[in-house]
Amino acid sequence: MQKVSFFRSIHVKLVLIYVLLIIIALQIIGIYFSNKLEDSLKSSFQDSILQRMDLIQYSIREELTKERDETAPTLEQSLNIALREFATGDINEIRVIDQRNRIIATSDSENQSIIGQRSNDDIVKKAISSQTYQEEIALDADTNTRVWLIASPIFSTADPNSDVIGAIYIESNIEKVYDTMNDINRIFAVGTAISLVITVILGILIARTITRPILDMRKQAQAMSRGNFSRKVRVYGDDEIGQLAITFNHLTNRLQEAQSSTEAERRKLASVLANMTDGVIATDRKGKIILINDPALSFLKVTREETLNRPIASVLGIEENYSFEDLIHMKEPINLDFSTEEAPLILRANFSVIQKETGFVNGLITVLHDITEQEKIEMERREFVANVSHELRTPLTTMRSYLEALADGAWKDENIAPHFINVVQTETERMIRLVNDLLDLSKMDAKDYQLNKEVVEFNSFFHRIIDRFEMSKSQNVKFIRYIPETPYFVEIDTDKLTQVLDNIISNAIKYSPDGGNIRFGFTVQGNMLKVMISDDGMGIPKENLGKIFDRFYRVDKARSRAMGGTGLGLAIAKEMIKAHNGTIWAESEEGVGTTIFFTLPYEIDGAGDWE
Repeated sequence: MQKVSFFRSIHVKLVLIYVLLIIIALQIIGIYFSNKLEDSLKSSFQDSILQRMDLIQYSIREELTKERDETAPTLEQSLNIALREFATGDINEIRVIDQRNRIIATSDSENQSIIGQRSNDDIVKKAISSQTYQEEIALDADTNTRVWLIASPIFSTADPNSDVIGAIYIESNIEKVYDTMNDINRIFAVGTAISLVITVILGILIARTITRPILDMRKQAQAMSRGNFSRKVRVYGDDEIGQLAITFNHLTNRLQEAQSSTEAERRKLASVLANMTDGVIATDRKGKIILINDPALSFLKVTREETLNRPIASVLGIEENYSFEDLIHMKEPINLDFSTEEAPLILRANFSVIQKETGFVNGLITVLHDITEQEKIEMERREFVANVSHELRTPLTTMRSYLEALADGAWKDENIAPHFINVVQTETERMIRLVNDLLDLSKMDAKDYQLNKEVVEFNSFFHRIIDRFEMSKSQNVKFIRYIPETPYFVEIDTDKLTQVLDNIISNAIKYSPDGGNIRFGFTVQGNMLKVMISDDGMGIPKENLGKIFDRFYRVDKARSRAMGGTGLGLAIAKEMIKAHNGTIWAESEEGVGTTIFFTLPYEIDGAGDWE
């Protein structure tokens, strides 16, 4: 998280707001106080001057109206004496002007030369002409200070309606009032500065009581954003901020519990996705892949980097047929064929939409299920049904034809009837063998059988079966034996293993040409006997070699059916060898011959070699 600058911190803002409020309050108070005080001082000063002016005016009136004799002082002398008595303190100068606007006296001893001159002051002219009191504040050009000028008419009597006999002009030093105000303002400014310093200190201390818990909560929020829920906010009091801190700590605990629960669910989901056999792909609302598990990567044979942020339709290879909008509305699964020459692979894709309660689509979940084996089983089932139907239809068709011929009167012909009956009997036996083989396979598939095992010497057991076929063979085929003299004992079900050897040897005889050889033998490999039966027949093509143990499979179907086979002999042999904990396989070269191998566990160690 970005660090907050000093001037943007809430601590500084609170102090600044607090100080600004104090300054504004002090300024309002100071302006109001200064204005009122200035008015009060000016009013007091003016009242004082006016009171003295009344006394001066009375004295001057008496002097102007008094009868004088030769022994009495002149008017100018009397006025000068009277003016000097009052021209003290705040009054700079007092002048007396007669009705002709001539200065007859002044209190300024240094300015006596103006006596007898006409007064040029407008304020005096206005006072005489209007017979009213006049005043103004002016700036003294010599001292550059403010002075209060007063001009008042002098009446002959105390009656204001009497004749004007002159005017009195007073210049008072009102600058002292403003100097006093300046002194008071300086005192107020100093007091304001001192109060601001104290206010800032108190503001900082007060702001800390508010910002400290907030800063603690900020640090806790930063720690929570990094996944640390162990830190707690300190509670400084029981006020609103304290209650907020308590609530914040409670929220921290709840978030920790929620995160633990979410993390546990995430681990469970990750474990499920990692260990499930089905592939899972999740997309965002635009159809881009945001999650894919390992089975899905294995199915698609891609890496995680190749799939993330790619459209799902492109990754599944269906972009030509389906868009993302089509997949969102897809209700039925889609089969995807990823088969190669090396291995078949068929996947079934099921699509599920992730959406909010409002219906807004957040993404798509695709589950890939490997149905290769299922499809293989289904195909084998269909082939099995088709093969059984075909195998049963052929003898039934033959039987129906011959029975219809017999029903039409052929039974009366002594030469034809026995042949027809023999054919029907042969086909019936063929159907019985087929049904018996099917029953045997059904029991093996259902594990509905028991092996009656006994320990036998395999050498003599093998010889007896070979002898039986050698005595009954009708073809000019030579049997060659590579059976060691050392006795080897095996624990087997003799009936089941006799059936296995009968099927293999019967096939070898069927497919061996006249004058050919059939070789028999076994050798020891570890704790297993490896049994071999080889012929000089037509062989099996390489591409068909792995299928000869499948049910109803024939390399040459027409020839095999003509020889009376059901196509189930090697399939039964495979199941029986498997039940004896052995394996069976074939090696062949087309036009040279075929060799069938199978293994059996044996009891006594021995060794034998054959080529």
